[in-house]
Amino acid sequence: MAKKIVLIDGNSVAYRAFFALPLLNNDKGIHTNAIYGFAMMLDKILTDEKPSHVLVAFDAGKTTFRHETFEEYKGGRQKTPPELSEQFPYIRKLLDAHGIRHYELENYEADDIIGTLSKQAEEQGFEVKIVSGDRDLTQLATDKTTVLVTRKGVTDMEEYTPEHIQEKYGLSPMQIIDMKGLMGDASDNIPGVPGVGEKTAIKLLKEFESVEKVLDSIDQVRGKKLKENLTTYKEQAIMSKKLATIFREAPIEVGVDETSFTGPDHEQVVNLYKELGFQSLLEKLNDSFTVDEEETLTDIQYEMVENVTADLLKQDSAFYVEIIEDNYHYAPILGFAISNEAGNFYIPVDMAKESAEFQSWLEDETKRKHVFDGKRTIVALKKLGIEIQGIEFDLLLASYLLNPSSNIADFSDVAKAHNYNQVQSDDAVYGKGAKRQVLTDEERAEHVVRKAKAIYDLKDTLIDELKKNDQYKLFIDLEMPLSIILAKMESVGIRVDKERLEIMGNEFKEQLQEIEEQIYALAGEKFNINSPKQLGVILFEKLGLPVIKKTKTGYSTSADVLEKLESKHEIVALILHYRQLGKLQSTYIEGLLKMINPEDSKVHTRFQQALTQTGRLSSTDPNLQNIPIRLEEGRKIRQAFVPSEEDWVIFAADYSQIELRVLAHISGDERLIDAFKHDMDIHTKTAMDVFHVEKDEVTSNMRRQAKAVNFGIVYGISDYGLSQSLKITRKEAGEFIERYFQSYPQVKQYMDDIVQEAKLKGYVTTLLNRRRYIPEITSRNFNLRSFAERTAMNTPIQGSAADIIKKAMIDMAERLEKEGLQARLLLQVHDELIFEAPKDEIEKLIEIVPEVMENAVELDVPLKVDYSYGPTWFDAK
Repeated sequence: MAKKIVLIDGNSVAYRAFFALPLLNNDKGIHTNAIYGFAMMLDKILTDEKPSHVLVAFDAGKTTFRHETFEEYKGGRQKTPPELSEQFPYIRKLLDAHGIRHYELENYEADDIIGTLSKQAEEQGFEVKIVSGDRDLTQLATDKTTVLVTRKGVTDMEEYTPEHIQEKYGLSPMQIIDMKGLMGDASDNIPGVPGVGEKTAIKLLKEFESVEKVLDSIDQVRGKKLKENLTTYKEQAIMSKKLATIFREAPIEVGVDETSFTGPDHEQVVNLYKELGFQSLLEKLNDSFTVDEEETLTDIQYEMVENVTADLLKQDSAFYVEIIEDNYHYAPILGFAISNEAGNFYIPVDMAKESAEFQSWLEDETKRKHVFDGKRTIVALKKLGIEIQGIEFDLLLASYLLNPSSNIADFSDVAKAHNYNQVQSDDAVYGKGAKRQVLTDEERAEHVVRKAKAIYDLKDTLIDELKKNDQYKLFIDLEMPLSIILAKMESVGIRVDKERLEIMGNEFKEQLQEIEEQIYALAGEKFNINSPKQLGVILFEKLGLPVIKKTKTGYSTSADVLEKLESKHEIVALILHYRQLGKLQSTYIEGLLKMINPEDSKVHTRFQQALTQTGRLSSTDPNLQNIPIRLEEGRKIRQAFVPSEEDWVIFAADYSQIELRVLAHISGDERLIDAFKHDMDIHTKTAMDVFHVEKDEVTSNMRRQAKAVNFGIVYGISDYGLSQSLKITRKEAGEFIERYFQSYPQVKQYMDDIVQEAKLKGYVTTLLNRRRYIPEITSRNFNLRSFAERTAMNTPIQGSAADIIKKAMIDMAERLEKEGLQARLLLQVHDELIFEAPKDEIEKLIEIVPEVMENAVELDVPLKVDYSYGPTWFDAK
């Protein structure tokens, strides 16, 4: 096998990925755009190059030996955004999972490590490929070394060989250093010679070959001013060349042999991608990969039940329903298992359906059942006409509360998290994807029984841990009753007016056609608007708009590019609107139409109760929390959500600024508390305090900026994040945040105190004692520690807000039952509860819903609830 080494400039590629991709978050709040871009680059390089050796080099710190030559080297660079810094530890985890060596060396740059290793590799007969986002490394190109430079994206790369460099610049690779010496490099703060740009530098080097020869031949240089500058800045030119030269004799402690690459650890990669939420990358992984888990299993005794008797239906039993597809609303039940003091039992589905004794036991509230995912269990049995009662313990929820950061993808993951290794994953048993197989009765029975026994064996241990953590009350009084309410909401579903949705879809199509015609008129011709290549030709060649990004196939027409061009030509706004409407049409009109259950004309979303680290609920299949309501057409989609009964209406109630009210309570800041107690507009109040103006002097822009800071503080925003949000400089954003903390000093004190508390305990808690563990808070890695500190600041606020609305849902269900109302809770969307109710119950709801929600918990500031109602969800806003 040919020897090929790939050397990657880690910092450069990470920066390129960060700024090329939108600022993404996963469900745990970790920013992931740089990691995602890096992963895509890695996937492409490993697939295309098939290297035998790989190393990723990182910069070790801010100072290098070059600073001894020039103190201001790289001095103009802005501080790395914390949203990027926090991703570097995960990029290193990504490399570890792939089995790729990474290395950094104090006092040297990644370029020097790559330069040194590439030289060694060439001498040992390797083919060398270097990957960077920086053209500085093109000086290393030889007949054995190719430098791949990422363009505006991450996977689109330009190959620099000596021939390509000659064709592009008319120079040799080594003359790249001379070019930098003459023209300088603003990004690295290399000064060069004033007045010398790239064209002049290339022209001089074509004539005189090198910086030194240019300086020795100043008399032959044409142009008075150029001669003067070359004479005046002679030493600066030589210094600049020195700064730009990659040092190829760095004292690295890693040799070429130590960079051998044998392939990734699939299990590690899968787990990391799951943690980061990289669904598309997960799907690309080899479907055939499964972990051999059978070695750890011991024999289990169980009975294949032929006749359900009272002997196996004990007072205390673990009970498990086998469903292996994610969407349990439509997936078949494959079998049941019970584990208790009498033993382990498998009950086939047909027998369960026929056994009145079994069904009676399930519906008997005095018979205590311990389950995994009570919500799923309730919904699944309801399809069989069984209303299960007496669920006392839920393994999934208990495990989630004990460690909300654990990556729960399968029953076996939960078991393993508690050192229980007697359950295989469903993928290992049934196969995965196209390789999924039908099991024999015995194979299925053993697998399902193992799950029931795991619940039975783990229950007491987990309850003891919850009590030790002072979380048992949260488990019993909040999460367990909530799972029953969510199950009912899922089963009830929400009615969708299919005809209205189809009409809306036709209206969108008409709008799209109208916009299409307007775009064609402005372009002067018809073309495929959805083709980036054709669109690029129209925008940048025919209409002459400035080119912002280029890709391998032509011009970039991504959303961020178009947004920057919006003021340049009216066609751009039309294209953006066309795309937004197209997404609404495909994702929300066509997507929702596919999800409507033909039997009841409803969609039955699934609420994820054990997913987010803050305790917030999320919804899937369909996701009704993410309908884009900032766009008028997006809001209109809510018109299709209607009551399921005649003469009923949709009633919506939402908390007003709940997270800011929680912040006021937790921090005890007197100004914030006073503002809420006097029912002031908090954003206007913040603008008054930060800008030192009176109420009538607050402009709409001041209020907008204050609003961004108010909500940004809750989410641990940085100066970079705020600058992006408000389109201002990082310096201005930093000053704004500083003035905020001066205005609300106890908020700043809270932020400092909670970080110290997290360092002491290793976790933070919400008002109802939900925990989030933050082990990185004491990390010696600055980037990891900084992210952990922001997490410590915002989790108690976001998590408490989540707890409050969950408590309100439980209280609301009790109140509706107590009042004997027909009104039903349908959805929870962030801080909002959606009901359907008969018209004659509306006055009662107006009375009791705000009362219940505002009294869910007692804070130092009043909770405030706004409500509205109407014939559709749209009208109830």
